[in-house]
Amino acid sequence: QVQLVESGGGLVQPGGSLRLSCAASGSIASINGMDWYRQAPGKERELVAASTSGGSTMYADSVQGRFTISRDNAKNTVYLQMNSLKPEDTAVYYCYTRVVTTTSRYLRLWGQGTLVTVSS
Repeated sequence: QVQLVESGGGLVQPGGSLRLSCAASGSIASINGMDWYRQAPGKERELVAASTSGGSTMYADSVQGRFTISRDNAKNTVYLQMNSLKPEDTAVYYCYTRVVTTTSRYLRLWGQGTLVTVSS
């Protein structure tokens, strides 16, 4: 059994910062990619930032230079540091990961989502 638990969302003013966390726990042998997606009201879910187990990262054009994805592999945790937030960043943010369990199962898992609201 593997679980993802997200934290860190909330209300922030435009130009402010937030840091999201997503921790994986359970019968984990290894974790491949750990990514962040978001879904704004009335819109499709979109990839915000992605990270590989080797340390490579990529970002959506809309957040490049403002958001930073990082991982603590010892803690099976991925972070999303969000700076210079804009109202259009308002969305539910989800982490997504690919896990190999100790019984050799390959799982694709979503976090429960955390709401980020950027408003004055």
